[in-house]
Amino acid sequence: MRVLFCGTPEFGIPTLQMLLGDARFQVIGVLTQPDRPRGRGLASAESAVKQLARASSLEIFQPETIRSPEAQQWLESKTPDAVVLIAYGQIIPARLLGTPRLGWINLHASLLPKYRGAAPIAWAIASGETRSGVTTMRMDAGMDTGPVLLHGEIEIGPDETAPELSARLAAAGAPLMRQTLAQLELGTLPGQLQDNSQASYAPLLKRDDGRIRWELSAREIYNRIRGFAPWPGAFAEFRGRRLHLWGRPAAQPLPTGPAPGGAVHHAGVRLLIACGGASWLEISEVQPEGRRRMTTREFLSGARLAEGERLA
Repeated sequence: MRVLFCGTPEFGIPTLQMLLGDARFQVIGVLTQPDRPRGRGLASAESAVKQLARASSLEIFQPETIRSPEAQQWLESKTPDAVVLIAYGQIIPARLLGTPRLGWINLHASLLPKYRGAAPIAWAIASGETRSGVTTMRMDAGMDTGPVLLHGEIEIGPDETAPELSARLAAAGAPLMRQTLAQLELGTLPGQLQDNSQASYAPLLKRDDGRIRWELSAREIYNRIRGFAPWPGAFAEFRGRRLHLWGRPAAQPLPTGPAPGGAVHHAGVRLLIACGGASWLEISEVQPEGRRRMTTREFLSGARLAEGERLA
């Protein structure tokens, strides 16, 4: 099977490695995003997918926009049987979807129709989900609305972060894609239309999504800390400056005290913040704006917090 791979971040690497290692598939090219400035020096950097493609001597195409005539000409010249798409980063125009014989096959990091959109892993954890998975889908002109081919389900650990879950879902996606392509070639996988009434959405994360809402319970805030790692993280305002926070719901009973809203309680080296539902978030690490990440002990030694002082 002649397969064109379309993807950009680390999430696609296990599936591309699977395609390269299985004699049933011939990877005829890789479509990935242009090199972008990254890091403090903003030096141009290759995507994870491009690095693997280059190391594997694959033909690489990096159009600024997939909608360009040049992109369509390149795609049609490759005559793929299937295009495997994983987190490419651009919306595929409808006119290109009919080019491959078996279609564009997307690996999506949720159990569709739940969590359609750009950030399904982050929003699933932030929403307190206890299970997630990967879905293969034949793409149509909508946003993650095409017929579902196969599902693979996994449990979300109670303390699992978005990067940790992402790595497990990426690994689970490779065998699911292998099975999907094999069944498509045999004509034994017709697909199932999604129930749009059950759909939920996972939009691209914005910086302000990380702002902590102290009226939420400590467990809900902890879910957002896990889900929004590493970016935008979870943060509040402290004495007029941004303060990133890491912590978890307090394990021991605490005195009833200030109403929720970010009020501070500290005893020795413990730092606790009043949250909704008479719950407390115990802080383990902080990063003041413009400074390094530090332990709570280090922070308390210099901040001189007043009891009941609030984080906004």
